[in-house]
Amino acid sequence: MSDRIVDPGAQDTDNLDGHTFRPQRFEDFIGQDKVKEQLKIAIEAARGRGEVLEHVLLSGPQGLGKSTLANLIAHEMGVNIRTTVGPMLVQKADLAAILTNLQPGDVLFIDEIHRTRNDIQETLYPAMEDYRLDIILGQGPSARTVPIPLPKYTLVGATTRMGQLSAPFRDRFGLNLRLNFYDLDQLSKIIRRDTEFFKIDIEDDADRIIANRSRGTPRVAKRMLRRVRDYVKVRKDGVITTAAALEALEFYEVDELGLEEMDRAILRTIVEKFNGGPVGLGTIAVSVNEEDPTVEDAHEPYLIQAGLISRTPRGRVATKLAYEHLGLPPPESSSTQQPDFWNKE
Repeated sequence: MSDRIVDPGAQDTDNLDGHTFRPQRFEDFIGQDKVKEQLKIAIEAARGRGEVLEHVLLSGPQGLGKSTLANLIAHEMGVNIRTTVGPMLVQKADLAAILTNLQPGDVLFIDEIHRTRNDIQETLYPAMEDYRLDIILGQGPSARTVPIPLPKYTLVGATTRMGQLSAPFRDRFGLNLRLNFYDLDQLSKIIRRDTEFFKIDIEDDADRIIANRSRGTPRVAKRMLRRVRDYVKVRKDGVITTAAALEALEFYEVDELGLEEMDRAILRTIVEKFNGGPVGLGTIAVSVNEEDPTVEDAHEPYLIQAGLISRTPRGRVATKLAYEHLGLPPPESSSTQQPDFWNKE
């Protein structure tokens, strides 16, 4: 389990009682306004017809609130929620045990649904469309399929990798909603709400210092707030001032763009060792002594989102902003670089 302060993935301490404020209504959920409106309309329409909500697929980067929205859906529909994660559904029997124990109207939430096996996804086809579970009894020529009726329910899937879901599986979700990164004002509101809820003393603008380094991700903002709170309690007088927030984040090696040391090492590798690129993922990983998936999944998405690197068919390329952030002059245009990166208006 990663303990990086800027890791958007869930950590053990994120779910401890009292460590975070969890919205209980859509009105308490800050951000993702378009997604919320679409869900509210679908829920109100389903309740008006006396039907279950159609299946929902939530996609987007880690830490943006997909799990929270799944729980809000169940709460707004007035039903129970059963939660599991894709890798736990190893055998069809695992899925069958969950589906057959659902009550009418229940929400089944599968996090990391892109990590479910293909045969599990295929088993879900009739379970989603016809509310039927097909069980195969026997083997060989004598095998037969026995359909087991299921109560009508709502499947809510969450994924960070939409492309890993097969098209037939994606098409069975009635609502396909993508969550986007949060802006500075939204993150500041989330931080302010948590400071009020947990009675943390914070001065004006200190919340924006933390929000600006949170990579557009509420989970990172909440974790960063806790780390800053701990720092000022031990090293200061317990009040999060602007100066104290800056000092704490410098202590945790998080810079003004939300980059940590490994992020900066990746940028320096591309810029200093490979003249800005293009350079392959494997080469970068070896240079920074890290595994390919860690670089690709934990570091690269934000570096691309922040406009610091670009992914091209030939490899990763550092942008002009990367050079400026490292305090280096961008190179002269050459045949090994792509001029349009430097000349965008």
